[in-house]
Amino acid sequence: MKEDREKWARTRIIIIGTCFGLLFLAVTVQAFRLQILQHEEMVKKADRQHQRVVPLTPARGTIMDRNGNNLAVSVEMDSCYAEPRNIQDLEGTAAVLAPFLGTTQQELLRKLNGNRNFVWLERRLTPEQAVRIKNLKLRGIGFAPETKRFYPNLEVAAHVIGFTGLDPVGLEGVERKYDSVILGNTGYIVTERDALGRNIALKNVLVKNSSPGKNLILTLDMTIQHIAEKELAKAVTTSQGKNGMALVMESDTGRILAMANYPAFNPNAFSHYPQAFLRNRIVADSFEPGSTFKIFLLAAAMEERLIKPGDVLNCENGSYRVADRTIHDTHSYARLTVAEILKYSSNIGAAKIGFKLGDERLFQYLRNFGFGERSGIDLPGESPGNLRDKRRWYGVDLATISFGQGVSASAIQLAAAVSAVANGGNLMKPYVVERILDDSGQEVRKIEPQIVRRVISPETAAQVTKMMEGVTIDGGTGLNAAVEGFRVAGKTGTAQKVDPVTRGYSATKRTASFIGFIPADKPKLTILVVVDEPKTSPYGGVVAAPAFHEIALNSLAYLKIVPPGAADKPRVMEAKAAQQKTAPPPPQDAMIEGGAMEEPGAGAVVMPDFRGMSMRTVLQVMEKRKINIRLMGSGRATEQNPMPGQTIRGGDEVWIKFTPSA
Repeated sequence: MKEDREKWARTRIIIIGTCFGLLFLAVTVQAFRLQILQHEEMVKKADRQHQRVVPLTPARGTIMDRNGNNLAVSVEMDSCYAEPRNIQDLEGTAAVLAPFLGTTQQELLRKLNGNRNFVWLERRLTPEQAVRIKNLKLRGIGFAPETKRFYPNLEVAAHVIGFTGLDPVGLEGVERKYDSVILGNTGYIVTERDALGRNIALKNVLVKNSSPGKNLILTLDMTIQHIAEKELAKAVTTSQGKNGMALVMESDTGRILAMANYPAFNPNAFSHYPQAFLRNRIVADSFEPGSTFKIFLLAAAMEERLIKPGDVLNCENGSYRVADRTIHDTHSYARLTVAEILKYSSNIGAAKIGFKLGDERLFQYLRNFGFGERSGIDLPGESPGNLRDKRRWYGVDLATISFGQGVSASAIQLAAAVSAVANGGNLMKPYVVERILDDSGQEVRKIEPQIVRRVISPETAAQVTKMMEGVTIDGGTGLNAAVEGFRVAGKTGTAQKVDPVTRGYSATKRTASFIGFIPADKPKLTILVVVDEPKTSPYGGVVAAPAFHEIALNSLAYLKIVPPGAADKPRVMEAKAAQQKTAPPPPQDAMIEGGAMEEPGAGAVVMPDFRGMSMRTVLQVMEKRKINIRLMGSGRATEQNPMPGQTIRGGDEVWIKFTPSA
């Protein structure tokens, strides 16, 4: 019996010892895990328990145009915070601060009476506000540096640049697309906590300033952007349109030089505008392109060697029955050549060419031109448009798609596709960011022009270009787009809009457009102008073509691209101007012809003195005085014709020459 008790006692000792051993082993393992394996994590957790980090707004990099003009900058501003535990008289402090912060004493007290030891009172004060509050020297009131995004050019290029929120996170445009690139490192304020988690007074605050992100150089040119916005606004308001778009692209590279939307908005106060004003329609919206689509139809048919420019087709005297529909032309034509079908914009002729090509080949060429898929432009919210699969084309679809109905495209798709014709057959990827720089100005990345695919041969492109030139000469639908001295290749577009109520085509609403490139023999610029729902006229040749003319004329002058054989013309005019300066005034009777003296009429325009002005200022004066002037060169105005104070007559050649500042 005694042996049994001793045996049981030993067993218990062993069990208890084993338990203690296992417990000690568990404690040792846990200690090893916490102190060795998870040391860094535990240190961070401890810091979080006795420190509170208050993040500061990170600085964003600068956005510039291709000439280095600032489009978006980050301005450092002071933000005001309070330490309620260090404020002895909360009510008195609130009463003193309220007028400077533009709020009420009760609202400030509500913030100060919270159980937090740190509270923001006002973010991003104006410099004047900050100085006044600092001069008060109030106990428990402090300041931290933060940045605010500022857009110095207001509405100019707003839809491309975009804007940021308070965070500041990019919400639209380049600001959103390149948010992670532009956004810098977040700064912060660190506050201490006691063992109970209460904040300790901020006597020794550690502030880490936010650092700026990378800078962007865009492909945009602010002068061309200003020209495009000015002419687009004129086109939309003159035609009483709903809205409009204008795009200027380098034909052979895909670089976007100008991207204008009307109405515009000020990104510094974007919250004051309707949501529809903020959308970049050139990228985000799609519309039926109408007759501009005939360019790609002819390019496809000629590439397949189904037609030639001189081939003649029967246009049925303006009425043509297809399946259960009747296709009409604006004017009745009996027989037209392929070139004339494009020149006079015959829907019936386009439909017959479409039948020759067939749905499978037409669909494939349209896809190759980039329709029905996103172009890949580096802007957010791009629409792919709508090009139905050929297996879903029924009845009259082949005919209507041939002249741009029953299909939709974005403005950027349309411009990229026409540029493929202009540059000899290569579809280029459009882009708006040229270079990325670090905060010291060193280049981090350079974006190069990118060929997406070859669509047509150079021979076909040259033939289509030649036919497109016919649109802008006498008898063509785009005569208003012609630019004196230059060959212009283009196409008008007038498309019916779908009525959202009836889901059929509206009897009154149209989209008027003109797209083309210039000079046609050595294309530099592809320009698109679209006016939505114009009331004065539904035709692109009447509404959009004049805006194309003005954008092309002024952009070419700014880029120093002169018509062939006109290189010496400014020198001739310069000599004439110099002669006018030195020659004595002619006798009064020499100014009389046929017994009558010519005097300026009541509506005559007198040439202002533009010398010394920038091109932007000149453009503003031109707009105000309603003067059309040819601009040559860049920099500051140095010479002009006629001379200041002289009357501008109908036949006068009016020009201003700019030279770079020294």
